[in-house]
Amino acid sequence: MTKVRLLRMDKKDYFGELTARTFDIGDIVEWSTWNRAAEDWDSHYGIVIDIKNEIKSGRLVSISTVKPVNDTTIEIDFFTASLKLVSRSNSKQKQEDISNDVSC
Repeated sequence: MTKVRLLRMDKKDYFGELTARTFDIGDIVEWSTWNRAAEDWDSHYGIVIDIKNEIKSGRLVSISTVKPVNDTTIEIDFFTASLKLVSRSNSKQKQEDISNDVSC
């Protein structure tokens, strides 16, 4: 990929950017996997430990690294837009509470 093409990619929003803006390190997120035996979706939960942008198939995308709460020995990379926010990290929640108090 040429340097000019990379510069052009940086000027526009990357794929998954809107979702990535809602997440912070330490947030609890949810994702689903298909359970063939039950023929239903299984929910899984984890903590965001990193959010980065990577080039995948020639496109800049947002990738979140998550540590599952049921197995803290592994880390899983997800396309950020596939995750759902369950709970904000304490530091982000405290910042929002302070902002709400000041604006009242």
